[in-house]
Amino acid sequence: MSIIGFLGIVGGLVLFLYGIQTLGDGLKKVSGGKMESILQNLTSNKWKAALLGTLVTAVIQSSGATIVMVVGFVNSQIMTLEQSVGVILGANIGTTITAWLLSTTGIQSDNLFLQLLRPANFSPIIGIIGVFMLMMARKQRTRDVGGIMTSFAVLMIGMNTMSTAASPLADDPSFTGLLTAFSNPFLGLCVGLVVTVILQSSSASIGILQAISLTGTLKMGSAIPVLMGENIGSAITGILGAIGASRNARRAALIQLFYCIIKTTTFMVVFYPLNAVVHFAIMDQTATPVTIAVFHSVFNIIAVFVVLPFSEFLVKLVRKAIPVTEAEKEEAESKKALQILDPRYVASPSFALEQCKKATDEMAHYAQEAVRLSTSLALAYSEEEAAKVDKIERRVDEYEDQLNSYLVQIMGMNFTTAQSHLLTLIYHSIGDFERMTDHALNVMQAAQSMEAKGLSFSSRAREELAVYGRAVNDIVALTVRGYQDMDITAAARTEPLESVIDGLSLEVRRRHARRVRKGKCSVELGIVLEDITTDYERIGDHCTNISVFLSQLRDDDLEIHDYLDRLEDEGKLDDLRTKALELEKKYALPSIREETGSEEKPKKKKDEKKDAKKESKKSDRKEKGAGRKEV
Repeated sequence: MSIIGFLGIVGGLVLFLYGIQTLGDGLKKVSGGKMESILQNLTSNKWKAALLGTLVTAVIQSSGATIVMVVGFVNSQIMTLEQSVGVILGANIGTTITAWLLSTTGIQSDNLFLQLLRPANFSPIIGIIGVFMLMMARKQRTRDVGGIMTSFAVLMIGMNTMSTAASPLADDPSFTGLLTAFSNPFLGLCVGLVVTVILQSSSASIGILQAISLTGTLKMGSAIPVLMGENIGSAITGILGAIGASRNARRAALIQLFYCIIKTTTFMVVFYPLNAVVHFAIMDQTATPVTIAVFHSVFNIIAVFVVLPFSEFLVKLVRKAIPVTEAEKEEAESKKALQILDPRYVASPSFALEQCKKATDEMAHYAQEAVRLSTSLALAYSEEEAAKVDKIERRVDEYEDQLNSYLVQIMGMNFTTAQSHLLTLIYHSIGDFERMTDHALNVMQAAQSMEAKGLSFSSRAREELAVYGRAVNDIVALTVRGYQDMDITAAARTEPLESVIDGLSLEVRRRHARRVRKGKCSVELGIVLEDITTDYERIGDHCTNISVFLSQLRDDDLEIHDYLDRLEDEGKLDDLRTKALELEKKYALPSIREETGSEEKPKKKKDEKKDAKKESKKSDRKEKGAGRKEV
């Protein structure tokens, strides 16, 4: 092979891998739960999944393309590993259709319809449509679909480029002669494997074998081991497609490889010892395109019917080869927790609502953990804890998506007044819990950025952030406990603490600005601190939002009431102000010390009066404008 031919194969591989990556990202972005639902129905049992794999592969005439798509689905978490097994095994039956077509029409068909069914021919059409949608569409969703179509076209063109670059070998007598040069079954298997890997297509290598059989000199005894090798070689496309993919996607690709190895090895170990004793007549028959197609089909159909009932063994095997990590176990537990949102429960709205409450209780717990970890990271960075925050944020996003979809299904049902209030509480609270984890992620990323740049806060700034973080953790804990226990009293206690958090935000910023002016801290760190304090403050605001909605459970209507006005009517506003003063002492920042070590001079009485007036005006504004905070 020339250097140009080799570069052609490398170029095709680049397109192929890029197409795989962008296709998976696009599918995950657009699916919105719909594709998962469709595939769930189509692969609800292993036999239906095998039929799906057979039909898809028969249509596109490429088991490699089918398995690559399955790897993409698994990588995007649209399909589970267990669902993929049936589809992968079915693809091995579907690919035998190509051999039948080749047995009647030759290696190349002149039928336009059959030509258009080939991925190499229809992928440019899909690519043109996808590019047009990307360039002309106004809606984001339409552009996303265009991106998926373009990625699929790039993937298929990459596969075809690799195959085309290697195709001159098919006309090289010395290369094709390898297919029949060895009478030893093991050597014949190895040759079939190598040829298929090089050509990147089992259909192409079988087509070459069928073409050689037209000379009338090929015996089935020589063709069978080559066919066995070609079965194993067909798995290489899926292996390439899993490069850089998730661990589960790599397991899906290994399923095809292990399955092909198991079925081929079993056949060789059983068939050839028996042949030595019985000597099957088929071994001396002259091979023809039809007999090759028949043997190929029968072998793969029997293999699927034998292995599919025990497909769980394949899943266990690939999980042994690529062990399940702790992170994957936690993710599996999260998915298991969301299984309580079963669509079948919708028929019983009251029970479905209870399941939603259980799911949001879990969501609240994760939000609290994310905030706890992020406040710790702001003081001392840890790569392990940063990864946990990122993982929790993605998990809470999943909770929000699943809960929103589920709540939409039960919103029109008949509920009591109390249940309607609970549904409204859940519906609004999941957004606040999700935003709390977003702010926790922001804090983590700020800490991560500081670590990467080698920056750190002064000891004084860390002391102040420690106090601020403790207040934030306390209000989140109070909110989560109130929400999970449906404790209105606990919810009412968040308001004075949120007021203290607002004050801490202003004071921390003021003190840091003072250090910047004195040259004790850089402007860059000042910007980071500003971002962190903003996120802390907004976490407190989201806690207040949840508490306000929780307080409405005893109301007879669904309108948003002014929280503080009602407390004033009940004579509890003074109690809250008293509580706020107690909390101010509890979360008091360390005294400011001058460079000489002396504490900051106490304020004059005139200044204290001004501060009191400011605090009074702030309290009045809160009483007039209380309600949900948009953050």
